[in-house]
Amino acid sequence: MSNNSLLRISPLRNQVPQFDQIREEDFKPAVIEAITQARENIDQIIHHSEPPTFENTIVALETASETLGSVTSVFYNQLSAAGTDGLQALAEEIGPIQANFGSDIILNADLFHRIKSVYDQRSSLVLTPEQDTLLENTYKNFVRGGALLDDLKKAELRKVNEASSTLGPVFTNNVKKSTEAFTLWIEDEADLAGLPATVVESAKQEAVERGDEGKWLITLDYPSFGPFITYSSRRDLREKIWKANSNKAFRDQFDNTETLLKIVELRHKRAQLLGYRTHADYVLERRMAEKPEHVMRFLTELRDLYKVAALKDLETLKSFASDDGVADLKPWDVGYYSEKLRQKLYAFSSEDLRPYFPLDKVLKGTFDHFSKLFGLKFTLATDLPVWHSDVMAYDVTDLKTGDFVGTLYADFYPRPGKKAGAWMTSYRDQGLFHGKVERPVTAIVCNFTKPVGNKQSLLDHDEVLTLFHEMGHATHSLLAKGTYPSQTGTNVLWDFVELPSQLQENWLYEAETLNSFAAHFETGEKIPAELIQKLRAAKNFMSGWMGLRQMGMSILDMLWHTVDPSMITDVIAFEDEAMKGTSLFPRYGGSLSTSFNHIFAGGYSAGYYSYKWAEVLDADTFEAFLEAGLYDPATAQRYRKEVLEPGGAEHPAILYRRFRGRDADPAALLRREGLLTKNLMSGGN
Repeated sequence: MSNNSLLRISPLRNQVPQFDQIREEDFKPAVIEAITQARENIDQIIHHSEPPTFENTIVALETASETLGSVTSVFYNQLSAAGTDGLQALAEEIGPIQANFGSDIILNADLFHRIKSVYDQRSSLVLTPEQDTLLENTYKNFVRGGALLDDLKKAELRKVNEASSTLGPVFTNNVKKSTEAFTLWIEDEADLAGLPATVVESAKQEAVERGDEGKWLITLDYPSFGPFITYSSRRDLREKIWKANSNKAFRDQFDNTETLLKIVELRHKRAQLLGYRTHADYVLERRMAEKPEHVMRFLTELRDLYKVAALKDLETLKSFASDDGVADLKPWDVGYYSEKLRQKLYAFSSEDLRPYFPLDKVLKGTFDHFSKLFGLKFTLATDLPVWHSDVMAYDVTDLKTGDFVGTLYADFYPRPGKKAGAWMTSYRDQGLFHGKVERPVTAIVCNFTKPVGNKQSLLDHDEVLTLFHEMGHATHSLLAKGTYPSQTGTNVLWDFVELPSQLQENWLYEAETLNSFAAHFETGEKIPAELIQKLRAAKNFMSGWMGLRQMGMSILDMLWHTVDPSMITDVIAFEDEAMKGTSLFPRYGGSLSTSFNHIFAGGYSAGYYSYKWAEVLDADTFEAFLEAGLYDPATAQRYRKEVLEPGGAEHPAILYRRFRGRDADPAALLRREGLLTKNLMSGGN
């Protein structure tokens, strides 16, 4: 038996990783050994004495690399949540090893011959919908991976895959390092003018942790940057930090310009080798949207709607700022004056809610919410090892039956080496694992405002939205029912994956949900009813502005992946041209693209539109709950059964029709945002 814990079946409950025994030096040998095991398994498939069948070829291939999957899931999750220079260096070694193995498998003619043999028999096979999907996906994955190419093109594709394998981690690391390199040290208390007390306390705590008790420290971590750009009355400091944020990984020692150009070049080259016009054509073949022109129609129609509203938002904001003596509104003023205008219009500030959202109460309320919806119970598992002392582990069970559902980890606070943002991830998906169907191992990772001293962490409403969002993803994973890990949980078409997460945000504007857990951290008082009314009234404030920004980022993503990269020589010039229909200010900062982790390192290439695409689905889905009752058991059970449990076993359009009885109504999004029109998504897809 190996003494490398990554290679052993964990003896812990649900076979969760033994984080307390994993060392950095374990990863590379574990990857090499796991690849050796996988090669042996695949050789057995190729040389099987019996003719190819669904079981001896398709299912056998599904499970052939499960040890490698376990090892690399731990590695890449640790790289994001607890990244060190050592892990980053390992990523640049492990990436090509793994890429070459992947190419060896998907370009193996003998293996593909067996897969194609089963695929060609599919009309005569008696398969469940889940099995039929696995067969279809396996065949298409090989074709899309180059199985039909000649030997010369296969060799070229292999080089592209190997070269691409290290670039995502390099891109992310540059963003992380550039973010950490900026510090705004404040020595004069007067320079803290306008900041809420909680922000000041956090800045003091940050300074203490960096070894200087007499100052305050503002960083580009969102819990620090976000409130500062929103509340600081020091316009010069807002400009300084805004420009620093917009210049992340651009024209500094961590410049991502060449990295992203190489990423785009290799993606385009791969697409063309495989017979696609562009990377976007390649990606969208396996999406609900299907084609770039469908996405661009969707985005441009929404852009035009949002732009009308955004221009009104901007003129209102300029007029308001002018009354405060600022005649030349700049981007670093938008957050500040929009917050002041919101306070004037609605007598409401997002900071008004923070005292009612202590993290412990929010977390309990979040668990109670998912318990009411889906009958889940979350029990703190103090006996399970974790990767950092901040992390908490939970056993998730079914309230009615007591059956074990899965394992959930929660990692909430920023720290050096941790990637910015928030995400849900999987250490193991529901399905076959060492011959048995096992339950999921899931994690949510966030960067919330940290506790200060003995004071607990107080979240703002956006952070609570983030928690519900990531828990929406987590329950999609945890509630999976299926046999084959590649198509359970969140392994669905990418522009469907945000439905379960974005849907959950809707409940946080409803009094019934907020009153169930939100309470003042000192007095225990519930949120006053009038404050909830103000939150709801202000929900669509500046929605045109924010919607246009999202359209700009989505269109930029699509253009990065539909334009011939050889035509792009200047990142800034390309961005300006791509976003000219959505930019309402001249350029004052650096490149958005050089820190756009989602599309260059996070799996959203030619897919950033999916957030807005899924909003159509989530708005329509939530209307079903509004019609029947926020926690109506029948609606929740139907949604769980028809949308969450099947994962990717069938096409999402089929799942959605089963849940809703029809296709999603695009007008639901417009009703929610106050932009109702007859023309959105005209022509369909």
